[in-house]
Amino acid sequence: MSNYLLIGGLLILMGVAYQYGARRSRAVSKASAKHLHSLPSHYGAMVALACGIPAFGFLILWSFLQPIFVAWVVKSGAPPDIAALSGPDLNQLIGRVTSIASGYGVSDTASAFEREAAGRLSNFLNIVSLAKIVVAACLAVGGLVFALRRITPQLRARNEVEGVIRIVLILCSTVAILTTVGIVMSMFGETIRFFSFVNPIDFFFGLNWNPRFSSTGGGSGDFGLIPLLAGTIMITVIAMLVAVPVGLMIAIYLAEYAHPTVRTIAKPVIELLAGIPTIVFGFFALTAVGPFLSDFGALFGLQIRATSALTAGVVMGMMIIPFISSLSDDIITQVPGAMRDGSLALGSTRSETIKKVILPAALPGIVGAFLLAVSRAIGETMIVVMAAGNSPVLHANPFEAVATVTVSIVNQLTGDLDFASPQSLVGFALGLTLFVITLGLNVVALYIVRKYREQYE
Repeated sequence: MSNYLLIGGLLILMGVAYQYGARRSRAVSKASAKHLHSLPSHYGAMVALACGIPAFGFLILWSFLQPIFVAWVVKSGAPPDIAALSGPDLNQLIGRVTSIASGYGVSDTASAFEREAAGRLSNFLNIVSLAKIVVAACLAVGGLVFALRRITPQLRARNEVEGVIRIVLILCSTVAILTTVGIVMSMFGETIRFFSFVNPIDFFFGLNWNPRFSSTGGGSGDFGLIPLLAGTIMITVIAMLVAVPVGLMIAIYLAEYAHPTVRTIAKPVIELLAGIPTIVFGFFALTAVGPFLSDFGALFGLQIRATSALTAGVVMGMMIIPFISSLSDDIITQVPGAMRDGSLALGSTRSETIKKVILPAALPGIVGAFLLAVSRAIGETMIVVMAAGNSPVLHANPFEAVATVTVSIVNQLTGDLDFASPQSLVGFALGLTLFVITLGLNVVALYIVRKYREQYE
């Protein structure tokens, strides 16, 4: 039985346990003529959790232990040269044996040892599959019986269920935090290795970016961050010049002027832009916006490259319009109606009310939305890969091609890499730098929102 079928069976059993537990609590209450401490739904949830948690815990534990047992089965009785394998070589051998045992086979001829190991592994997996079903079923039924026996009118089922939910929420929060910490630590270690090759001062303040063909042997001076940072900032500024006025005007119209029917239709349609894959925006920039800007500039005697900072910035601004409009709209609509009514009652027009009352009251949240949109623009990759031109030269001309931090990360970490040279390790240094920049923007946005946010009743 596959894991999906087993999990589906456990979920069905938990649903049955919930119904039976709620029914059991009502029967106990009638038999003892006492009121239940908690609702029948709480008793049902307690029984369902007692039925499912041990079984799911066993499955999660086995998912971590199974690779160890599989490696032991594959290596058992192996020749000395195979028994000494470790790391990628061992993983490759286990993958071949697993493919043979599953019936898919391998592209070349399998050795006698691999066929023998595949037979052992097939028998082992068959036994394990049956054992998993038996153990999971026993744990689920045992938890069900144990929980049903505990049902009494005095049992604080609600407290127990809420305690389990609290633990689950804490675990989910911990996973998110540990994931962030793991990402940072993985980049931090490789960044330290990179700085053993390149001086940090040359990296953060260097004006030349040429990582593949270093003129100084060790790469010092050819890993300058400034051209990439300048290109990133240029595209982000152009994107914000496009997105901020358009997004803010959309938010004001939807919140203050639009008919409820228009708002109901228009807001989801605008937010659909946020769901379009960024590579689609990249194709749009490459095939439509870039040639249009080039032809439009030619009418005024301007030479605008089809792949340039302007092209990437305009399309990126289109992409982040929903972020600004949706967040700003939600913030504006949270301003109490009494403030609008008071301003209008004093003789102000609707436009004066928006300028003098609504926008000042919503300004901290709007600024926070702008900063979050900036962090989104800085981290964008696919649009700038296809539309910016990838020219790591320091200049201030938006009509020319530029390179950004994200594009350089893609270039340096694409292909066969051994992660032992500065040419590949620089990608981690760029990633960590970009992470620090976006984290700083998010922190500033949260600080502004919390410090200047108005609390309305």
